Amino acid sequence: MPADSQSPFRFASASLAGLQPSATLHINERVQALRAAGRDVLHLGFGESRFPVPAAVVAALREHAEERSYLPVLGLPELRAAIAAFYGRHFGLAVAAEQVVIGPGSKALLLALALATDGAVLLPTPAWVSYAPQAQLARRSVVPVPMDPAAGYALDPERLQHALQKAAANWQRPEMLLLNTPSNPLGSAQNADALQACAEFARRNRLMVVSDEIYSLTAHNARGAASMAAHYPEGTVVTGGLSKHLSLGGWRFGVAILPPGAAGRELAAALQIVAGEIWSCVAAPVQHAALAAYGADPAIAQHIAQSARLHGARTRVLHSVLQEFGVPCPLPDAGFYLYPNFERWRAVLAQRNVHTSAQLAAHLLEKYAIATLPGSAFHDDALTLRLSSSYLDTELAAGGAQVFAEFARDADDCISRGHPRLQRAASTLAEFISGLGS
Repeated sequence: MPADSQSPFRFASASLAGLQPSATLHINERVQALRAAGRDVLHLGFGESRFPVPAAVVAALREHAEERSYLPVLGLPELRAAIAAFYGRHFGLAVAAEQVVIGPGSKALLLALALATDGAVLLPTPAWVSYAPQAQLARRSVVPVPMDPAAGYALDPERLQHALQKAAANWQRPEMLLLNTPSNPLGSAQNADALQACAEFARRNRLMVVSDEIYSLTAHNARGAASMAAHYPEGTVVTGGLSKHLSLGGWRFGVAILPPGAAGRELAAALQIVAGEIWSCVAAPVQHAALAAYGADPAIAQHIAQSARLHGARTRVLHSVLQEFGVPCPLPDAGFYLYPNFERWRAVLAQRNVHTSAQLAAHLLEKYAIATLPGSAFHDDALTLRLSSSYLDTELAAGGAQVFAEFARDADDCISRGHPRLQRAASTLAEFISGLGS
């Protein structure tokens, strides 16, 4: 980022060199600009749960709207205790209140963890767009470790071990393994066997694991989502929050579950220093509302379960199109993402001057008015795309509330009749893929 020779500002080139605006946020702004110019774009490029917020959580926010004092840096004690109990009920984890740290979104907590710890970061790819830039901002090197698409991108300890040894030979010192399960961009979750093998690898190499499990409560498969902390409790930090399962991305509330014992207490002390110098505390009204969100209210638990089922039903409409045409794509386990691979049609696409995933995404936007994200945004060189079902028919608050209510009344009819833009996206994708040939 060059500075004007007359400007008094000198940018931190070591931290910012090569970084671009977040791809996920950029595509949202790009779609809005196209729509402002009169183009009707089917928005499959941005992931944000758009369903209504439980009434009890909204009421708690309103009730505490005048709370304005600084709160404890790591969070209200009663809120930390409620979150610990919540993780016990929903994930079967034995969590004490002292292991819970809250922040203004899990994204901020992930950066705080990068700042508070040391060493290079092992990053299985494809991976969410912000992990590597955050490590760079914290002056930490990243070791990408591509997982095998033929194996559904399952965690492979042998690949991780090879990358670890290669990094050590290049004078890098990996200290952290950064996981994301269920995954953005894949939409799939690592099973218990894969996590156990990964835990053995991390334990053997004395690696800290940060497991971003923000999508766990949106799981819509039969088995749910396993937590890495169940397999490697002494070395795992789990991050989560309210944004996905309660559609509260804009409230900016995140959670980190630290390991038990002395290691966790030391990490909490380090995070308290980082947080105290950056955000001081999470907004007081939001903390009080989070008390309702993490309580044992059966209505909220039912709301979470229905949201997950609806995300699954909507996402499977697009997945069925990909299956029909033989497009390789992991089966979505949670959330609202799909990650199709178009390598099979590389030669056909090359005839249309499409050689990269960025060019493929641009082609879909220009020719078919479908906004997606390229696999290159997720450290993937293949002809892959990330699709999201989350915005279709729900971009307006009224739309999200309507499909949520209609799904509760008649799930099958809601999906087949109540999602015109979802159905249009499915038919447009079918048109594109069928045009590629067999």
